[in-house]
Amino acid sequence: MGRNLQSGERLRPVDLARRHGLSTQAVRNYEAAGILPVADRTAHGYRTYTPLHARALRAFLALVPGHGHRTATAIMRAVNRGAVDEAFHLIDESHAQLLADRGTLQAVERALRALSPGAGSARDAPPARAGRVFIGPLAQELGLRPATLRKWEDAGLVRPRRDPVTGYRVYGEADVRDARLVHQLRRGGYLLVQIAPLLERVREAGGPEPVEGALRDWQGRLSARSRAMLTGAAELDGYLRTRG
Repeated sequence: MGRNLQSGERLRPVDLARRHGLSTQAVRNYEAAGILPVADRTAHGYRTYTPLHARALRAFLALVPGHGHRTATAIMRAVNRGAVDEAFHLIDESHAQLLADRGTLQAVERALRALSPGAGSARDAPPARAGRVFIGPLAQELGLRPATLRKWEDAGLVRPRRDPVTGYRVYGEADVRDARLVHQLRRGGYLLVQIAPLLERVREAGGPEPVEGALRDWQGRLSARSRAMLTGAAELDGYLRTRG
């Protein structure tokens, strides 16, 4: 596989490493992992690379920011053994995951808007209450079964107090806020284990406002991944064309 890859310039491991800001050992490791095509050897056993290897390395390094090291490695391995459709499938899966992440972000943003003062319609807005509500009315307000609220309580997502006389669960204003946020996130596809750390931040801050900054950062990271995927695709396309 290492022979006749591309005629012309011959590169030493150190040449390839310096061009990409890597160590020579990293270049050798990438070849051993299948990220680079197998190198030719000199009569004395030294590796020699070609511009095709440089193109492969550039493609891999461009794929990592958008797809992650593991998926980028799998993509390059598939390409180098001729399984191009498998590489395309891996790329499609990464794009699908990015789209799912965007949907999750939008669900969280909708949940926070629903908690903001004056947000939503009158039907969606929480009714006025004298600081406390029992499980039945709260479940009815959210369109849930009381058992669902109890499940959220077992998971630590809502923390109602107990009436000292009746022993009934009593939800204060903050408890109702938490229940509404959990409800919105569940509707957006969030798992309970995913909701817990976000809800803890809301509690620590006394409201959802600080989470909005985290969501802006999240949006920025998603946009950076999208741009990185475009860059990676361009470099991979160049590598595929060079392989011919």
